[in-house]
Amino acid sequence: MDKQTLRERVWEEMTNKKAGRFPFPLKGRIPNFAGAEKAAALVFELEEYKRAEVVKVNPDSPQLPVRAQIIRDGKTLLVPTPRLKDGFILVDPENVPDGEEKKAASLKHIHSYGNVVPLNSLPKVDLLFAGSVAVHRDGRRTGKGAGYADREYAILRELGNPPMPVIGTVHSLQVRDEDFETDTYDLTLDIIVTEKEVLRTGAEDQKPAGILWERVTEEEKEAMPVLREIENLLNSR
Repeated sequence: MDKQTLRERVWEEMTNKKAGRFPFPLKGRIPNFAGAEKAAALVFELEEYKRAEVVKVNPDSPQLPVRAQIIRDGKTLLVPTPRLKDGFILVDPENVPDGEEKKAASLKHIHSYGNVVPLNSLPKVDLLFAGSVAVHRDGRRTGKGAGYADREYAILRELGNPPMPVIGTVHSLQVRDEDFETDTYDLTLDIIVTEKEVLRTGAEDQKPAGILWERVTEEEKEAMPVLREIENLLNSR
């Protein structure tokens, strides 16, 4: 099955079964799902989470509970800017007053609490969360089709970050049995967490080790200046 067919199937099923919540429509998004807080609570019991000091989380609505708790737990939060135009926003928990963690973790207010960090000043990331529309129990995933999660992981690796565990929180309806196509640059999940359970996929080694520069076009470099910045950083070493 091709990815878009699978995405359409998941968006439709979640809509029909009322498994999603605001913002609507679910189609075209990483769907915000009923039970996101329950999935997040299961995440916080994982050793991978407890050990992590710096955590990168996608900016989508269903991962807001994860982002807020990261700040409450005194961990450093990294969130990619929209379309990766400016790289990553870093939120230091010391700059967030008690009780304002959820506000600081929201896209509307995050710039009031955090700052865009130059790529050469990024801290080592210990754990990465990727948003998904559909996932397979073997760790395969697909987002909404833009490829940002794949590229975010590849960028961190390109900058010298060691491999890090990748977690996805999704509704149980998003865990699919259908076989679907993947590419060499696709990011896989090590751990899938639903509102009901934790699934370990065994996909640790199936991840990009860096940016596949031969696939990056000049148009992409113009649309995503962070790629040009990385290229210049690498060339200056």
